Amino acid sequence: MRAGGGAARGALALALLRRCLLLGPLGLRPAGGQEGDGCGHTLLTLHSGTLSSKNYPGTYPNHTACRWHLRTPPGTSLLLAFGDVDLEPSERCARSSLLLTDPQAGTAYGPYCRNAVPVAPLLVTNSSAMTVLFNSTSHRSGRGLLLSYATSQHPDLVSCLVRGTHYTQEHVSVYCPAGCKGIDGDIWGNPSQGYRDTSVLCKAAVHAGVIADELGGQVALSREKGITLYESAFANGLHSKRGSLSEKRLIFHKACGDALEVAAFNASSWWHEVDALGQDRAWVAERAALGTDGHSWAAEPGSEAAWLELDLGARRKVTGIITKGSSEQHDYYVTSYRVSSSRDGRNWRPYRASSDQEDKVFEGNADSHGEVSNAFIPPIVARYIRVTPQSWHQHVALKVALVGCQPARARAPRPYVPSVPEEVPVPTSRPASHTPIPGIALDPVKAGSTLLVMLLIGGFVLLCSSLLLLAFLRRRKPAAELNCGIMKGYPNLESRQVCSLQSLPPPGSALASFPTAAVSGDLSQTHSPEYAEPDLVQVSPSSQTGSSTFKPLLDEGYTLPLVLSHYDTPGTYHEYAEPLPPEPEYAMPFSEPEPTGTQRNPCGTPSTSCSPPARYDAPTSRPGELPAGQGVCTAPRAERTASPGGDVPSPEGSRFQLGGCPLSHVYHEAL
Repeated sequence: MRAGGGAARGALALALLRRCLLLGPLGLRPAGGQEGDGCGHTLLTLHSGTLSSKNYPGTYPNHTACRWHLRTPPGTSLLLAFGDVDLEPSERCARSSLLLTDPQAGTAYGPYCRNAVPVAPLLVTNSSAMTVLFNSTSHRSGRGLLLSYATSQHPDLVSCLVRGTHYTQEHVSVYCPAGCKGIDGDIWGNPSQGYRDTSVLCKAAVHAGVIADELGGQVALSREKGITLYESAFANGLHSKRGSLSEKRLIFHKACGDALEVAAFNASSWWHEVDALGQDRAWVAERAALGTDGHSWAAEPGSEAAWLELDLGARRKVTGIITKGSSEQHDYYVTSYRVSSSRDGRNWRPYRASSDQEDKVFEGNADSHGEVSNAFIPPIVARYIRVTPQSWHQHVALKVALVGCQPARARAPRPYVPSVPEEVPVPTSRPASHTPIPGIALDPVKAGSTLLVMLLIGGFVLLCSSLLLLAFLRRRKPAAELNCGIMKGYPNLESRQVCSLQSLPPPGSALASFPTAAVSGDLSQTHSPEYAEPDLVQVSPSSQTGSSTFKPLLDEGYTLPLVLSHYDTPGTYHEYAEPLPPEPEYAMPFSEPEPTGTQRNPCGTPSTSCSPPARYDAPTSRPGELPAGQGVCTAPRAERTASPGGDVPSPEGSRFQLGGCPLSHVYHEAL
């Protein structure tokens, strides 16, 4: 009984001790602070933070305790991410424990140890304040604890121990808390190549300059195919390792990270060196460009407060800086420096982090040939950037490059000007004096513009009507020109014969029987009701025109000649042209008036008489004869010979003589 009573009294004393440790100093310590000898790496801010036990991830010491006070802005609640809770197990976590309490609501979470771990890696609370208590007694093993927190506005909070291998999707967006830079974890790669997916994600984000360790922030990245070799780099106070091939690599997205062009360099002084061989070497400010081969800019030895100034030519948004030493030949470099900016080149403003009240000192190079990157979070918006070295190796020598982008132009809001309502005139019984049309009231302010528009529209309509009328009148032709258009150029023809289609004989005529008697006369004076006027036909080398007719109909006994090619035996067989498409007017042969009593034969020689009578198919008014008084020169018709395939014109009859000149017949089918 005594033993059991002693154990009970010991447990009660331990509980009272815990209560005193938890509730005793509340209200006496500022928010976001820590106290005790068991505290390890700690960074607490208003929006996020990270805390760990002493010696983490090594074994935590015996008989230690630490208490952290966490607070977030009013109106928000706390989210806690358990990165690691590895405390030696015991009954009811009596030897080592982690306990979380809400001083406002009086609620508690825990105690936690190795055999009583949190159910979920993320704890959602309903309070903006929380007290975290860690204590230990005699124990043998245990890494301790690692805990991160953020406000309820970031439900995608992750622990500082999360790696890229914990994700399977290609695109990832998480919120990294502040303070992950000081947590043990390896990273492989650099900002330009990317990082192995086995790297600690939030720590790699700090190395890449995506977030600031003292602030934390949202991180967007993509998982792409891994590469063979990852090169190491020093950036933002972190060293990355040189790594081998990995399945995936992490690429952090940075919106404003382009190389900026420097318009001009300026410096407090420059070094004019004369080496041991008597050769001059000028370490001028223009050699401070990062891409310059050979030596860099160097200040004159012994000068105090040396500085290097970069003129960007215009205002830019600067998000980072890259520095390098002199060269591999000369072991000169700057180990730390400050940065200031100016918009006009006269008033300078030192760069400070958002949570610091002192000028920020950037970590520089550790050798003369490696490049070191530092991010500006928040960025600098200025035209002039000045680098002031704070410490260096042997000589102040430097090469510099800036990264960033063109700032987005934000339009200044226009001042609010209340609109003044226009006065509405009171209607009267009398019509307005400015109303030119009865029943239509015009605004005196808009009357001028309205009348001008109306006049322009009326003028445009009048002009269009005039043009249409003129075009219609030009299209009209005299009746005589429409009916007797074919008389132009033929004064020797009588208008009664060719003036109108209505004057033609009725289509009841028939072809004359063959042979017929030859009647002398001019064929051009004869008009047939069933044939079109002949076209121009070249019948001789002298390019003279001759009469022609259409191809006879097949029902009259005419058959196609058996000619393989008209070009083989030109001028031997009959060559017929296909009829032209019907048109409103018919062509007439071009002819010139002949002297009285003189006629020309087809060869172009004058003659007084035509050739002897010949067979010729010609339509007449009556079968078997031509109109009286109309003499024509007739020609023998081509003789037809019987063939097995039908009647075929004979070669001997394919030509005829008119005054001793051969002429080939060309026929057209009647339209």
